[in-house]
Amino acid sequence: MSQDNFDVVVIGAGPGGYVAAIRSAQLGLKTAIVEREHMGGICLNWGCIPTKAMLRSAEIFHLMHRANEFGLSADKISFDLKAIIKRSRGISKQLNQGVTHLLKKNKVKTFIGEATILDKKKIKVSKDKKSQELTADNIIIASGARARELPGLEADGKIVWTYKHALTPSRMPKKLLVIGSGAIGIEFASFYNNLGADTTVIEVVDRILPAEDNEIASFAHKQFQKQGMKVLTQTSVKNLELKNNIAHVEIDQSGEIKSEQFDTVISAVGIVGNVEGLGLEKLPVKVEKSHIETDSNCNVGIEGIYAIGDVAGAPWLAHKASHEGVMVAELIAGQKVHAIEPRTIAGCTYCTPQIASVGLTEEDAKKKGLKIKIGRFPFIGNGKAIALGEEEGLIKTIFDSETGELLGAHMVGAEVTELIQGYVLGQKLETTEEDLISTIFPHPTLSEMMHESVLDAYDRAIHI
Repeated sequence: MSQDNFDVVVIGAGPGGYVAAIRSAQLGLKTAIVEREHMGGICLNWGCIPTKAMLRSAEIFHLMHRANEFGLSADKISFDLKAIIKRSRGISKQLNQGVTHLLKKNKVKTFIGEATILDKKKIKVSKDKKSQELTADNIIIASGARARELPGLEADGKIVWTYKHALTPSRMPKKLLVIGSGAIGIEFASFYNNLGADTTVIEVVDRILPAEDNEIASFAHKQFQKQGMKVLTQTSVKNLELKNNIAHVEIDQSGEIKSEQFDTVISAVGIVGNVEGLGLEKLPVKVEKSHIETDSNCNVGIEGIYAIGDVAGAPWLAHKASHEGVMVAELIAGQKVHAIEPRTIAGCTYCTPQIASVGLTEEDAKKKGLKIKIGRFPFIGNGKAIALGEEEGLIKTIFDSETGELLGAHMVGAEVTELIQGYVLGQKLETTEEDLISTIFPHPTLSEMMHESVLDAYDRAIHI
């Protein structure tokens, strides 16, 4: 068994791991990364990037059916599912190669295999019945997460799919059931619904998109229904049985049981952390519900060992993982760092219409007993939105009425996943309503609605 010595060894090459490795190397630390499968991890290969490529195809297909609204004509509109998937996989491959190049450029030593932590400074890397040992002053665990599978809803890849199957389908679903209305479930529901699948989404709680502001979630719910999607809340699967390539599903909606048949079921009921096989059971590390518990600096309670990204718990977002990776690398290098505040991290869902948010929801602010001012502005009042043919949407801002602090911002509509960063930056700079009100937004843009929403919170809106 050969042995190599490093300042930092990173386990997992997803958006947290590879960024942590690159930043560590930039700071002069001798760095290695261990990856068992794909450079770029789930996000780049099986999550964020390929889904966005697919959703872009569905968005264009949806717009093509509206061609006459824009003075255009398009006849015999159709799609080639294999070509859509080929484009999506090609983009992932391109970026995968890009990550490999960046690691090499930054002189990060790469090991392909399974990593097991032997003690606080030793890692065994195993592949094809061979192994080697690495020693490191610091270990960063960035092993990510995978789809949760509930008993009775196990994926077979033919009828019952996880996100991986939904990204590489062998056929187009005709009648689709999506279990779970979080970001993953809603994005796949939107994609297949826009391509013509008869789509039903079920959610066990009383509304879809449970992490979002209730008003925004309700707005999105109505838009999905307008698009022909069936959305059932307070609903669960009581039983699922596969017969003759059909899923026979018993659905419990608020105590009322009904049976339906679907040719495809996508299970999107959350994720579980990849904690198995890491050797954590031999270390004084606390794992709660498949996620490693850490302090505000991502330390697991052992000097020199950190956990970042999905394996370290919510929010399960690639940009959170990347930022944690940079923070930990700089901490190891002796730099001063600032702990991440989860409520300042934006969440984005790339369905049609898009959804984006940051900070407290109205419900959360009220639970905290805060006195608040709320502003709203509809897309129908914005010239650019009307010109784009995207009149359906809403921007909502929440302020502390005593201090003027921007507590939260919530959006639904075209391109809101790009707009949200304006409010994220505002929060980071501790912007108040006075700063936002006095800021001149360019015209005509969608961003003007952000200004108007702030104005509305203080009874100064012009265009509503």
